[in-house]
Amino acid sequence: MSNSKPSPIEKIKTSSKGLRGTLQESLQDEITGAVREQDHALIKFHGMYEQDDRDVREERAAKKLDKLYSFMIRLRIPGGYMKADQWVAAHHIAGNYSTGVVKITTRQTIQLHGILKHQIKPTLQDFNAVHLDSIAACGDVNRNVACTSHPSESPIHEEVHAYADKISRLLLPKTRAFYEIWLDEEKLVEYDETDPLYQDRYLPRKFKIGIAIPPNNDVDVLTNDLGLIAIIENGKLTGFNIAVGGGLSTTHGNPDTYARLATVIGFTAGEEKTLKAVYEVLTIQRDFGNRSDRKLARLKYTLDKMGIDAFRKELEQRCGFELEETKPYNFTARTDRYGWQADHRGNWHYTLFVENGRVTDEVDVPLKTALLEIAETGKIIFRFTSNQNLILSEIQPDDKPVIESILQRYGILERDESIGLMRKNSIACVALPTCPLALAEAQRYLPSLISSLEPLLEKHQLKEEGIITRMTGCPNGCARPYAAEIGLVGTGPGRYNLHLGGDREGTRLNTRYREQLDEAGILSELDIVFDQYNKNKKEQENFGDYVQRTIL
Repeated sequence: MSNSKPSPIEKIKTSSKGLRGTLQESLQDEITGAVREQDHALIKFHGMYEQDDRDVREERAAKKLDKLYSFMIRLRIPGGYMKADQWVAAHHIAGNYSTGVVKITTRQTIQLHGILKHQIKPTLQDFNAVHLDSIAACGDVNRNVACTSHPSESPIHEEVHAYADKISRLLLPKTRAFYEIWLDEEKLVEYDETDPLYQDRYLPRKFKIGIAIPPNNDVDVLTNDLGLIAIIENGKLTGFNIAVGGGLSTTHGNPDTYARLATVIGFTAGEEKTLKAVYEVLTIQRDFGNRSDRKLARLKYTLDKMGIDAFRKELEQRCGFELEETKPYNFTARTDRYGWQADHRGNWHYTLFVENGRVTDEVDVPLKTALLEIAETGKIIFRFTSNQNLILSEIQPDDKPVIESILQRYGILERDESIGLMRKNSIACVALPTCPLALAEAQRYLPSLISSLEPLLEKHQLKEEGIITRMTGCPNGCARPYAAEIGLVGTGPGRYNLHLGGDREGTRLNTRYREQLDEAGILSELDIVFDQYNKNKKEQENFGDYVQRTIL
C-alpha cells in the first residue's frame, strides 16, 4: 500500500456521502450546463461522463460563451444481453434526449452522447422503466462485465454467460445514491449502506473483467484486470483459469506506464470458489493499489509491484483455499462470427457489422430504423460484442424468414457481404469531438483510412487476410490498439504512432514501429510491410506473426 499523499479524487470519494456529493445541487444549477467541479469524479460512478463539443469550443470561446456541455451515459449490461423491448426503448431514448446515435462500446454495452444536464434524469428514468441502469458503468469500481458473446460458441454458453450477471451483481456498490438522485427514491434511513467491498474508498482506479470460452478470445480476455477463461471438459464447465493484471492504458512520454496482458495464476473449480476469488482480487487491489498516482493505479501495477507469487499467496490467504494449477486451453481466434449461425438447439443468430459501433441511419443503409423494426417483432435477443458489433440472437427457425426479409429489405445482407475483412476486423474509440482526452480522431477517421488501405491490400493480394486493425485518439487504449496486428494511437491532430506485431489470438502485444505518422506516412509504411509480407510469409502465417518474426 502506498504511503504517498492520496490524489485529490481519493478525498472526493471518501467525503462523498456514498457517491452523493453535491449532485442534487449541481442538477438544480441552471447557470451552467456542467456539474460542480467536485462532482466531475462522482458522476462517473453513476455511469456518465461530463463532456463538451470540442468542434465548437474555440468558436464559443471567441463569443465568450461557456463550453457546450453535455453528458455521455453508459449502461450496465453484463455480457451485452438486451431484450427486444429494451432495444426499442433505447432507440426512442436516443432520439428523445441524445444525438440519436446508439454507440456500441468495446465492452458489450451501449452509450448515448449529447445528453443535456436537465435531460439526465428523464433519460435514466426511461431506461429504468425497462429495467436498465448505468450504475457503476464508469468510475473506480468494477465496470461492465464482458463475456464471449456468440451462443453457438459452446453448448454451455448460457451457463458461462450467466457468470457475467452474477459477478456484476456481486461487485455492485451498496450505496443507494443512484436511486435517490436519478430515480427520486426516498432515502431509507434504516437502509444499511455499509460496503464491505468498496468501503468509502472504492477502488484506486477502474476495474475490468472479461470471460472467455476457448477457442474464441473475442473478449480479448487478457487485456482485462481480471480474466476468467472457461475450462470445459467432457462437455461440462469445470471452472475457470484466473488471469490477473491486464490493462492497456499508457501515457505518452511517461515510461512508468505500459500496456500489459494478464498473467494466468491458477484455476478455480465451481461457482463458489470462482466468485470468491473474483471478489478477493478486488479487495487486494483496494488495499494495495496506488492511490497517489492515478496513472499507476490499475491492477497491473499492483501485481508487478507485489510480484506474481506474492499476489497469488495473498489471494489464497484471503480466499481461504489454494488455487489449483492452471488447466490447458488454446485460443485460435478473436473475431466475430459474421452472418447466420445456428446453435445446438437449432436457434439462429445473425451477426451484423456495425462500423465502430455507431448505430445510426446512413444514406445507403438505414441501420437504426431496420433494427427498430426487427426489435418490434419481439422475436429476438440483442447481443453486443466486444468488437462493437451486434448479434440478432435466439431466433426461432420459423421466425428466421421474417428477420431475414427485414435485413434484405434494408440492404443489410448485401452490405455485410460486400465489406472487406480488414474493415470487419477493425474497431475505434469515440475520440473527437466529445472525449476530453482525445489527441486525434478515431471513429470519424478510421473508416476513411481503411478505404485508403484497401487498395494496398488489393495491390499485395491480401484482401482475404482479415488483419486486425484498431485505432484510438489517445494512448489510453479503449479500442485495445496495443493488442492489434496493426494499432494506431493518436499523438496529435492527424498524427499517430504505428504499432505492429500483435497476434491473431490476443496473446501477444504489438510493438511501436513508427512514430508521429500522418496518413501519407501510414500508407507508405504499410505499403512496404504489406509487400514484404506477401512475398515472404510462410504458409498460413498471419500478418502479425510475420511482422514479429521478421521485422521487429
